[in-house]
Amino acid sequence: MRLWSLHPFYLDAQGLGGLWRELCIAFSALTGKRKGYYNHPQLDRFKNTAYPVEYLSTYSRFVWKEADRRGYKYNEQLIPYKDSDLFLKIPVNTGQVEFERNHLLKKLEIRAPELTKALSGPKNIKVNPIFYEIEGEIENWERV
Repeated sequence: MRLWSLHPFYLDAQGLGGLWRELCIAFSALTGKRKGYYNHPQLDRFKNTAYPVEYLSTYSRFVWKEADRRGYKYNEQLIPYKDSDLFLKIPVNTGQVEFERNHLLKKLEIRAPELTKALSGPKNIKVNPIFYEIEGEIENWERV
């Protein structure tokens, strides 16, 4: 499972679709509809908030908006609490963002080399708007 800290506009079509599928699994795990994946490390940053499902929902709305902008038809009904006005940001370490940037670059070099330019330029990479960057290393939950 990969719930990217990076803004979804960096993802290629395959990456965005994969992220949407992972989000469906994550919602099932957090709401108790699926036994597996609940203890997956990628869910920790959401589970460590006061409202995990609402935070994941907010994260998902930004993914859905990017898909919609590209003309993809993702089922918005799969996002619980989509009308929630909760928008408190979650911190993400700069080391994590850099790790994900490099990870995604490797994938894009194979799948969509034309998209690598946005990630290979300046270091100020945008993150999903649910996050804000703080100084730090790769997150403890990341599997390196």
